[in-house]
Amino acid sequence: MTRRPTIVAAAARAATFTVVCAAGLAAPLSAQAQQGTVYRCPGPPVLYTDQMSAQEAKDKGCRTIEGAPITIVQAVRPRPAAAASAPASAARNGEGRVDPAQQRARDSDARRILTEELRREEARLAEMQREFNNGEPERRGDERNYARYQERVAQMRAAIQRKEADLAAIRRELSKLPPASPGH
Repeated sequence: MTRRPTIVAAAARAATFTVVCAAGLAAPLSAQAQQGTVYRCPGPPVLYTDQMSAQEAKDKGCRTIEGAPITIVQAVRPRPAAAASAPASAARNGEGRVDPAQQRARDSDARRILTEELRREEARLAEMQREFNNGEPERRGDERNYARYQERVAQMRAAIQRKEADLAAIRRELSKLPPASPGH
């Protein structure tokens, strides 16, 4: 039991070393690490550290790993905010602008496509609701079991709710488009 705090302390020191190396801040390493003295300490988990003295390592039964290359993984540095906003500012300056007539044509096409889809989906919803028959659809021949019939009714109800949500989404998309021009 007296050994457990020592292992925890060693694990904490190793975790500190790992964080320092992973962050790419390996400059403040101890003189031992600069000389290349790394210890491998037994136990769950196996500990590799350069944060202890030779006497501590000997007391814990650690082996010296001399001359072993130490790998330091540097973190990826995020791009500066100025470089990330450059494409957005170029678009604001007029580069890459779409001709207004071309944009009106695109909007008109989008409106036409969405309107056709809305009509198709509304027709399909009306058909589904007619088949649903206010929650009492016609029983099929393979539905002698009432539980199977109830399962189909629940599936139909869920399909109708999904279709209504789809229609609402199409209407939202249509409302985002600019009003149709009088010539189209």
